[in-house]
Amino acid sequence: MTTLMTATGCPAPDARSAPAGHVTQQGAAWLASACAHPRAVLAAWQARPTASAVLPCGTVFDVVNVPVVLGRRILDLLRSRAPGSGPAAVHRGRMLLFAATGTADRLPVLLAWEEWGASRTIPAPLCHGLGDAVTVPPLAGGPGPSRWLAAPEARPPRLPGPEALLWAFVRAARGSAPTGPADIDFSFRGSGC
Repeated sequence: MTTLMTATGCPAPDARSAPAGHVTQQGAAWLASACAHPRAVLAAWQARPTASAVLPCGTVFDVVNVPVVLGRRILDLLRSRAPGSGPAAVHRGRMLLFAATGTADRLPVLLAWEEWGASRTIPAPLCHGLGDAVTVPPLAGGPGPSRWLAAPEARPPRLPGPEALLWAFVRAARGSAPTGPADIDFSFRGSGC
């Protein structure tokens, strides 16, 4: 097994075995606000907190979907060089990084500008925005293939934008750690600043 290192060089916990996070009531309300009927979603979660749910993207959040190991590197970079990463979950061997709305449209454009294409050994991330939906882990954290690594705790949480995710994705894919001050804007959208 490959040992994943954090941006600071310390071993990072394997995302497949990392402890599951628990979604707070405010975090659940934020997630449910993406749906047309948030009260119904909250009632369903209250009745079955160990059930996964399918939520629409593009109005409250977008989701950047990457392989787990790459996602863990991205999280480490965002946490070490920016004011946080936003919610993140593991589902079916993929990491779901919750991002500011508009990221699903903008990130592929930025990657194309970086000339990140099919010739790369690491493919571009899957971006889920308006018109897409994602399966989110149960609110109650527990072991299993679908769990929160960074559970939503606030309404709304801080969400990285496309520029921060581009920076972290490219560095994580190239296997480089940050070495100096970043030359991009790490602004996060949402309250909590």
